[in-house]
Amino acid sequence: MAITRPFRFGLNPGLVHIANSREELVNKARRAEELGYSTFFAIDHFPAPLSPLSPLIALMAVADATQTLRVGTFVLSNDFRHPALLAKEAATLNLLSNGRFEMGIGAGYMRSEYEQVGIPFDAPGVRIRRLEEGVRIIKTLWTEESVTFSGVHYTITNLQGRSQPAQHPPILIGGGGKRLLSVAGRVADIISFNPQLGEAGSTDIADSTETALQEKLAWVREAAGERFPQLELNLQISVVVVTEDRISAAQAIAKALGIQADPELILSAPYALIGTVEQIIERLYTLRERYGINYFVVPLAQMDELSPIVARLAGA
Repeated sequence: MAITRPFRFGLNPGLVHIANSREELVNKARRAEELGYSTFFAIDHFPAPLSPLSPLIALMAVADATQTLRVGTFVLSNDFRHPALLAKEAATLNLLSNGRFEMGIGAGYMRSEYEQVGIPFDAPGVRIRRLEEGVRIIKTLWTEESVTFSGVHYTITNLQGRSQPAQHPPILIGGGGKRLLSVAGRVADIISFNPQLGEAGSTDIADSTETALQEKLAWVREAAGERFPQLELNLQISVVVVTEDRISAAQAIAKALGIQADPELILSAPYALIGTVEQIIERLYTLRERYGINYFVVPLAQMDELSPIVARLAGA
């Protein structure tokens, strides 16, 4: 029997300067908590203009300044930290936030930053296989007293684990391709869906349809097997526009993206919420009923714009 999970909403800063000071960061987090958002996310990139704050440290400040707001990474790059180190850092943040941490992790996608810091940018299949090994090591370190692991990419020998809580943070893995979503289905707790991205983070509009989402969901279901009902399903929303003129809004989005697209294609994309408050609420209910998706991550810049919807749906 399918589980209907309550709605919850996360905030993703995207490639936007999240804060210039502790006060600014804390004020945004407290505002998110006040408005009923579930999770405040941070991103993970080397170049300061893209990600000026170290994500795990910034999230500790957010957790310390709030009471119920969850904190999460959307997402860490597996290649930037050894899994043994990340296991300890994540468990520490989870402990000090009283169990409010969600660890989003991915295979990395931005070739330019890999080259800037001298990390080899391997083929997608290699990075994804390395991610799966890394996550398995992390989960084992969270649950076992002693860990030995011999893989293609990592070797762990008699390392003492369980340095922090018995209940580990939920792991979020998202993506748009079959290989990455299959890994997510095998090892993650939260699955996040998005259109396939290019190396520079560009979105494929043809991969943004409901038909494509159905295929992605099928990949996860096949890989997860019997554990599929326990997974929480998440959708990364690219744009939110509360408006009574949906067609004009869709045309403006197409122009901003520099693409030729029928406005109806944009309006029907599950990654865009465009319309009146009532129309958006109806759309979110449809996505939950049709696909089981209950967790929606929206741009931090649109926190206030979506707040009437969050006030109506969060926890429902």
